[in-house]
Amino acid sequence: MNILSERIRSLSESATLEMTRRSRQLKAQGKNVINLSIGEPDFNTPDNIKNAAKEAIDANHTHYTPVSGLPELRKAITNKLKRDNNLDFDYEQIVVSNGAKQSIANTVLCLINPGDEVIVSAPYWVSYPEIVKLAQGKMVKISTTIEQDFKVTPEQVEAAITPRTKVFIFSSPCNPTGSVYSKEELQRIAEVIAKHPNIYVISDEIYEYINYIGKHESIAQFDSVKDRVIVVNGVSKGYAMTGWRIGYIAAPLQIAKACDILQGQITSGASSISQLASLKAMQTDPGTSNELKEMITAFKERRDLVIKLLEDIPGIKSNKPDGAFYVFPDISYYFGKSNGQEKIGNDRDFCFYLLNKALIAIVPGSAFGSPDCVRISYATSNDNLVDALNRMKQALAELS
Repeated sequence: MNILSERIRSLSESATLEMTRRSRQLKAQGKNVINLSIGEPDFNTPDNIKNAAKEAIDANHTHYTPVSGLPELRKAITNKLKRDNNLDFDYEQIVVSNGAKQSIANTVLCLINPGDEVIVSAPYWVSYPEIVKLAQGKMVKISTTIEQDFKVTPEQVEAAITPRTKVFIFSSPCNPTGSVYSKEELQRIAEVIAKHPNIYVISDEIYEYINYIGKHESIAQFDSVKDRVIVVNGVSKGYAMTGWRIGYIAAPLQIAKACDILQGQITSGASSISQLASLKAMQTDPGTSNELKEMITAFKERRDLVIKLLEDIPGIKSNKPDGAFYVFPDISYYFGKSNGQEKIGNDRDFCFYLLNKALIAIVPGSAFGSPDCVRISYATSNDNLVDALNRMKQALAELS
């Protein structure tokens, strides 16, 4: 008899965390594994942010915080949204959580009833469908291709809408593809959503600052839908603060209050020290941050390096992502090929072949809703990237 709930048995382990776990196991055996599966910057948190945390500890800010976050942090987030995005929110519309993942989960659980439909653009972040499952909603997947830069069209969104549609969720810059929606593309999607007043948009903007083409654009800027957009963001990617676990939503007041109630029964407020460190991050103008500029410059150089190296591998197709720190190449050319001992039947076989043969950890595209592709993170050194892609080229050359 299985004592576990159907709820937990229906969930899948995060594929990114699975590959990271397996690579760590091989490393523990003394193997020289290069991990290109992990989704975090390989930079350290800026010193001014770390110093703010140290000062908070010395000042004994070590007590419970309000469920929705410290008022000074929430007000700083509203200032950030105005400064960087020209969005107007009151601090009561901000809910600070233990990472953007909790922010998304809170929002979905507060909006979705059993049977409600959630439109998700694929490739999607691995946790979107699992969070929808937890809420007993139905995910409606819109598939995109390399040829369309992995960006959903307004026509696709319109075609996916039914009377049961409650939420449309997407990310820009996107995890796993690095695709970035332009203002014009978002405006056309907003025009579709505006015709359906019962649909809400969850706009995952956690990679906002890792953008190689200029100003970040948010779908919340359009008057026709701004009262139905939940902006999700945090400090993990842009400030290299993954371990601090701070995310937030900016949402319609009714939704923010609902997330406060839900979070109050699950985790309560996020770490006081992390929040005060994040306050310093929010007060940092990205235009004046040398650390952010250096990180973006490094990521852009790595992107160009990885694309160049992938072009030397027969059969692999890739676009040129405009943000985040991933490439998402199509590797379906290798399906059906074998080295005489192992046969590549799908994207998982491809990834485990490279993990075992070349000691490279990447993530199967099926985890993101696109089984012809794989996700490669370039959040590591140039030397590691050159070594990893050379290993990949050699291992794939043995397949026929």
